[in-house]
Amino acid sequence: MEGFLALRRNMVDCQLRTYDVTDRAVLAAADAVPREAFVPAGAAHLAYLDHPIALPGTGRALMAPMVVARMIQTLDVEPGEDVLEYAGGSGYGAALMAHIGAKAALWEPEEAARAFAADALASAGVTVLDKPPAAGSFDAILVGGACEIQPASLFTLLRDEGRLVVVEGVGRAARVRLYQKSGEVVSGRTVFDAYAPELPEFRRPAAFTF
Repeated sequence: MEGFLALRRNMVDCQLRTYDVTDRAVLAAADAVPREAFVPAGAAHLAYLDHPIALPGTGRALMAPMVVARMIQTLDVEPGEDVLEYAGGSGYGAALMAHIGAKAALWEPEEAARAFAADALASAGVTVLDKPPAAGSFDAILVGGACEIQPASLFTLLRDEGRLVVVEGVGRAARVRLYQKSGEVVSGRTVFDAYAPELPEFRRPAAFTF
């Protein structure tokens, strides 16, 4: 336990702070939430490295700590807000937002990952959804992986003035974008460069070639 505490503090000081994560609530959450609980037991020693971690038996992976922390900082999550992590695998991002004081939920469509998340989030104050949420349910949405195309189907879940943050693009072309909904209009802006494991449901359709 003491070893993980030291690794967690080192992650906060040497990864997050040096990646322009400055929000005190986000840093405090990263310092408190045990990331090792969100990876398989055999991979606990990898929990605090600065790269994504695949969840065996699923098609999901946790984003690197510094990426998910800075994305949550970009969302500017406030205590009491209804927030969602979509496709977050084991739900580490949702747990961070719950620690900040938000009413956090995880919607993980992949059944194997959702089962893993239910165990990891049992004491984190996060609701694990087993079906798609209703339209207009959330003030903020964190997308837990990279989307090759704009995740427009998730915009309907936002309330008016709601925000969504996502890694768009793959490989070196990937950028974190922040979207905000105003009435029926959703506008977005690029915030920073980042890499995240790809979400298959938001891949670009294959083009037909002769």
